[in-house]
Amino acid sequence: MNYIEFDIRLTPKTPWSEIIVAELAELGCDSFVDTEYGVKAYAPEDQIHVEEVRQLAVFQNEVEEVKAELLINTIEEQNWNAAWESDFEPVFVEEQLAILAPFHDASLEKELTVYIEPKMSFGTGHHQTTWMMCKALMDMKSVPSEILDMGSGTGVLAIVAEKLGGKKILAIDIEDWAYENAIDNSSRNNCHEITPLKGNVDLINGKYFNLILANINKNVLTAHMQHYAESLNEGGKLFLSGFFVSDAEDLKQCATENGLTYKGMLSRDNWACLEFIK
Repeated sequence: MNYIEFDIRLTPKTPWSEIIVAELAELGCDSFVDTEYGVKAYAPEDQIHVEEVRQLAVFQNEVEEVKAELLINTIEEQNWNAAWESDFEPVFVEEQLAILAPFHDASLEKELTVYIEPKMSFGTGHHQTTWMMCKALMDMKSVPSEILDMGSGTGVLAIVAEKLGGKKILAIDIEDWAYENAIDNSSRNNCHEITPLKGNVDLINGKYFNLILANINKNVLTAHMQHYAESLNEGGKLFLSGFFVSDAEDLKQCATENGLTYKGMLSRDNWACLEFIK
């Protein structure tokens, strides 16, 4: 399958790269790479309407606060690795966690190191939401057994959870390439507690967890909230990300209506990560 690359150059970059990532995620982009001048976004050729991207207000010179240039390329599947390798810089979370690619030098490793080869999946750690979810995991006093990573992408959160002591981890994603990528990356990191599955939230019916990680987007999280609440054990925690701080109140209300208690929020460049307990 070919991918469409949207190479976006922004002046100023902040906060517009985060805003555009959110808009493109809604239109079908599933992988993002931060660049010096803006952001690159990727989508399967058959799941994106290029004209819808072109018509975004920021690319129609309708937003006075930013100047945006959009370059569009088609990347053949076999050239995907070369595309992301050229932009994949090491990611460091609180100087405790390093998220590296297989081609990075081992001298960059930290106390906790995860090696990720994204292929066609979201979740390299570059995006603020993945960074915050990793930090939320590291801030836990202890990571429990029976964990769900919903919308797992590369499997990076499941891998971090296992390296922090988590056991019996289920990693679910609806996309074929994400499922395959999670298998590959779990093996690459010598993880044995992760079970990747391909499918939707229905796969968790009748299953129960002590920790649920969901880094998706506001609409999907809202639609899934009842499933998460029903599948969370008493005392279990739910971490949500994939949305802006401005959307946090709506998600807090939805979670509360489903019997969950709000515990706190992390924020990074206008993106949010919420913690709940049952």
